[in-house]
Amino acid sequence: MARVERIREVVTGTIDLEYVRQKTEAGWKLVAMEWRREIAGDETKEAVLVEEVPYGLRVADDCSHLEDDPQERNVLVQMMELIVQDYSITSVANELSKRGLRTRSGNPWTPVSVFNILPRLIEAGPTIFSSNDWETRRERFTKMV
Repeated sequence: MARVERIREVVTGTIDLEYVRQKTEAGWKLVAMEWRREIAGDETKEAVLVEEVPYGLRVADDCSHLEDDPQERNVLVQMMELIVQDYSITSVANELSKRGLRTRSGNPWTPVSVFNILPRLIEAGPTIFSSNDWETRRERFTKMV
């Protein structure tokens, strides 16, 4: 397989067709273009920061805070239960999908999607472990072992 060389040029003026022809003849292939323009408006407006809501939570009806999403919270609890039972990441994904549970985007769970949720599971862990529901689940585990 041939090696690929890439360059990025900052455009300081206008680009004419002759320049594009010279680059093409030199073996370069145009692979991207980025356009920018200034628009009229209030310069003091801050850019809107879009941040994904953590898995297991949702925006409350008053739009001022986050609250538990019962369906996603259930998935986190079941995922934690499987991990505590020493299931592999692949087995966790298979078991969640087999139980009919889906990711936020509606897809079946995959090992990668489970792996990507692990940081959130670590954050939510203390609240999961301190719940009454978890105490009941833990008793079932000890009976299994």
